[in-house]
Parts: sequence; C-alpha cells; structure tokens
Amino acid sequence: MENSATSARTFLFLPADRLERLAKALACGAHMVVLDLEDAVAPAAKAQARAALDGHWQQLDEATRARIAIRINAASSPWHADDVAWLSRQMPAGPGAVMLAKTESGAQLDALALQTGDTALLALVESAEGLAALDTIARAPAVTRLVFGHLDFQGDLGMQCDAEERELDAVRLAFVSASRRAGLPGPVDGVTVDLHDPDRLAQDAQRSRRFGFTGKLCIHPSQVDPVNVALGPTSAQVDWARRVLAAASAQRAGAFQFEGAMVDAPVLARARSYLQVAS
Repeated sequence: MENSATSARTFLFLPADRLERLAKALACGAHMVVLDLEDAVAPAAKAQARAALDGHWQQLDEATRARIAIRINAASSPWHADDVAWLSRQMPAGPGAVMLAKTESGAQLDALALQTGDTALLALVESAEGLAALDTIARAPAVTRLVFGHLDFQGDLGMQCDAEERELDAVRLAFVSASRRAGLPGPVDGVTVDLHDPDRLAQDAQRSRRFGFTGKLCIHPSQVDPVNVALGPTSAQVDWARRVLAAASAQRAGAFQFEGAMVDAPVLARARSYLQVAS
C-alpha cells in the first residue's frame, strides 16, 4: 500500500485532545489528518492528550491509521521523549506518518526513526537552523517529505512578510530544490490562517503550486476541497495527458508533434504525473 503521506495534497490539523472531531476530519476529504500534540495542545494538557490517544488508538482500523499523521513536539522540547515513547508503544500499528516539529538536523530524524521503525517521517522545518540543514534533513533515510512551517520561520528570523510573502520566495525554492535532490515528492507548504478569505486561500495554494509544492497544511475542513482542487490537475490537463500518452504509444520516435506542440520525454513525464495525481 502506498503511504498516504507521499501523495497527499491536504494535511488537516486536528488537536490531539479533540478526538471527538476525528470522524468529521477524516470524512471531509483531507488526504491526511494530522493529530497535533504540539502547538494545538497546551503544555498542561499534553499528558492528558497522549492518554486520550492511548485509549482511542487501538479502536482505529488499519486503513484509518494510515491516513493519520501525529505531529510530535520538537526534539529540544520537554515533551518530546514522552511523545516518542507513546509512538514506540504503538508500533507496528502506528500512524501513517509522524511529523517532527521544528526539525533542525538529520540526526534528530535518525534518532526518531530508531523508535518508529518504517513509519514515514514528515520533517517540519521552521527555523534558520533547519533551513541551513535542509539537504541533510531531506536525505535522512526515513523522511518521506519536507514541510515548510512558514509562520514559525518568519518568527525565528524576525521577518514581517505581507500577504504575498515575496520575502520567502528563495526559501520556498530551497525546499523544492532540496526535495528534488533527495528524490522526494514535492514538499508541503504552510497554512493559510485566514479562514474567511477564500481568495487568499486560492492565491496561497496557487503560489504553492507554481513553486512546485505538491501539498499544503490546512487548519479547517473548509480549506480542504479548495486546496485539493488547486494542487491537483484540472480536468483539461487530465484529458490532455490521456490524449498525449495515447499518441505516444503509437509513436516510435523519441520526439513527435502533437496538437501543434513538440512532445518529448519531459512532456510525457508531466502527462504521467497529472494522471498519477488524479488517480
């Protein structure tokens, strides 16, 4: 079974102490639900949230667990060891992925992988230190995808970006480039905090797509469908992909003309990617 974290376009956050909302979150169309033990849970409530997860986890079937990621606290935090211990107890019936908050080194991921086995790791990079280690992080053996925590990143650097976030263009390019060099799928972009501005959400998702991000974090179910659409191929692109691949199967030449344009290996690769994402 392909890991959902590899191809997911939408990652919907849900506080780990709000498990009564889990069924709704899973039903809203999100490709993965991220149960959050970090920022969404107050320090005094973290132990209680883990205990609630303990009582709930074994009731979930394998297919449901595969669609869940657990965001755990940073390696430098006082709650990290307890989060990792909880994960270790669930193996091999653990979540589909584990998201490590504030990832800053490959060593942090290697240490986590020793406790989580083959579980996919999502490296959430949110700091200047993490950016400096981005290639090492991307190449850590268990890492499935890079995730850009753009809000904490701005805070770490003292940045004051406007809605366009042009100041982060070079950082987003770094994420996409590091993912490509490591052979990972396109990275996952950060959240859109405004829940009442669909135009802002659409613009953010389109920016993610233009840069080469193939997923986005969401903080409300209402964001899921628009992001799935924005990051997926259009119906016209899917139709074109089917036509051009059908034409290619009848060709013997390496390159050929199709509908007024030249088609070669990169064009065919793009067509295949459209159909893979649409499937």
